[in-house]
Amino acid sequence: MVANMVAEAAATPFDLRGKSVYVAGHRGMVGGALVRRLRKEGVEAVTAARSELDLTDQAAVNRWFAANRPQVVFLAAAKVGGIHANNTLRGEFIYENLIVAANVIHAAHVNGAEKLLFLGSSCIYPRLAAQPLREDSLLTGPLEPTNEPYAIAKIAGIKMAEAYRSQYGSDFISVMPTNLYGPGDNYHPEYSHVVAALIRRFHEAKLAGAPEVVVWGTGTPRREFLYVDDMADACVHLMKTYSGADLINIGTGEDISIAEFATVVAATVGYDGRIVYDTSKPDGTPRKLLDVGRLAALGWRASTPLAEGMKLAYQAFLERGE
Repeated sequence: MVANMVAEAAATPFDLRGKSVYVAGHRGMVGGALVRRLRKEGVEAVTAARSELDLTDQAAVNRWFAANRPQVVFLAAAKVGGIHANNTLRGEFIYENLIVAANVIHAAHVNGAEKLLFLGSSCIYPRLAAQPLREDSLLTGPLEPTNEPYAIAKIAGIKMAEAYRSQYGSDFISVMPTNLYGPGDNYHPEYSHVVAALIRRFHEAKLAGAPEVVVWGTGTPRREFLYVDDMADACVHLMKTYSGADLINIGTGEDISIAEFATVVAATVGYDGRIVYDTSKPDGTPRKLLDVGRLAALGWRASTPLAEGMKLAYQAFLERGE
């Protein structure tokens, strides 16, 4: 399988230079990283703020695509959040992510986009799938209940891109990033992902001189963390070198327990108090480690170590004035 993919990729190089490249979701952490990375390709991304284009409005999306005709699309727009947000805003998460994926993918097809990359999420995999998570484990078992609406919406986007490739020959590909962190993250006290939530919590505890920091769950789940600029680099690499129906995982291939990660955050922030665990809060999936064999075979590996990436992420947090 991997050998065949490499041959397929080598036969289909894609040049971004001189093309109109639309990044949907450019104000988010992922979209912002893609815009930064594309500048290194000599490409100035086409963007549209929400005030200019509401991606949940099908008619507006169709009009915008007809007027702008982007040749390349990175679909990074999504409603995202941590366990609490996923489990609380279930209707919002399934509706907004379903409709954004459907509107953008269809408009890209109708208006002749040459290539589209859809960003899924590692939470699409079954809760108890064998580790590390292989791309072919998709839809082989029940999902994690706390983020099932979000995961179903992302799976629908993946399958829509796959179906348009099958029926219409559209060069639409899908990637599955692992847990991301870095500049542009959301530091909401309730709805953020674990990295941003812990950066904020430890930072505030340091400023307040608090004797302890509470971390949700037992601390035993294991997670993989990828610096967002590495993710953007992988996406551009795949846009240029890969064309196929198969999903491609994007990660580091290494994981760490939440308890171990909390100590990394504390050291990065400079907090030296106690770390305690609120076991009344959900843990989520026991482990999420991606198999990155396909990505490695296509010539890409992550380059930012966790300790270095966390320093960059904390500096970005400080610069936001949080």
